[in-house]
Amino acid sequence: MDSATDPGPWIRALRASHDRLTDIVNPLDPDQLRARSFDSEWSIADVLSHLGSGAEIFLLNLNSGLAAGDPPSREDYQAIWDVWNELPPDEQAARGVAVNGSLVGLVESLSPEQVAAFRVAMFGMTMDLAGLLRMRLSEHAVHTWDVAVALDPSARVSPDAVTLLIDGVGNMMPWMGKKAASPQVIAVTTTDPERAFTLDTGGVTLTAGTADAAPSGSIDLTAEALLRLVYGRVDESAAASGEVRASNVDLAGLRAVFPGF
Repeated sequence: MDSATDPGPWIRALRASHDRLTDIVNPLDPDQLRARSFDSEWSIADVLSHLGSGAEIFLLNLNSGLAAGDPPSREDYQAIWDVWNELPPDEQAARGVAVNGSLVGLVESLSPEQVAAFRVAMFGMTMDLAGLLRMRLSEHAVHTWDVAVALDPSARVSPDAVTLLIDGVGNMMPWMGKKAASPQVIAVTTTDPERAFTLDTGGVTLTAGTADAAPSGSIDLTAEALLRLVYGRVDESAAASGEVRASNVDLAGLRAVFPGF
């Protein structure tokens, strides 16, 4: 069973991401929790609140799938967000870590029969457990980096998460990308792991392999940097540091295609 359908690698990576964030957050004092995260509009506590409310929402969907019941409604989501938005920063942090631990613990406790039978309707799709965990890991690993990099500029998204997420990053284009002002076809080459993609900034697609027509530009970067680029988390320092090496590609324009969330 490969990682597209086997939840095992996703469970392990989600556990590792939770443990990493817990280790980062536990020593922080109240002033540090109120400091800015990578996102200029969110403090570290805000990020933890977002992850906490997200964990509650994923718990609703997980329990719905386990019970073969109806999925939660948008109103259920809004009620959760309303509660978390009213919490003070210290409680957002503590509860954010705790509820994500509950989510991970429940997933780890599932029997093989529960895993095999699991299906849930979410965002117009029917997902197995690996699909649900893929969504959660993509959110948790990247937001963990939002916190980590605010405290350590050398921080990177965890390699185990990158390895799992990189081959599905093209599926994020409908949600993450915006049509470029001056579209072009770009050859994308990554390391750690090695991949080749074709990025079309007009249709905003990222497909595996090389383009049929000659690309007009190219970028060479780590898979981790590509993941952050698509999630709107590569800034102007990337070219200066050599993290992203571009040929005939305007990185400022490319970042505008992926404004992030």
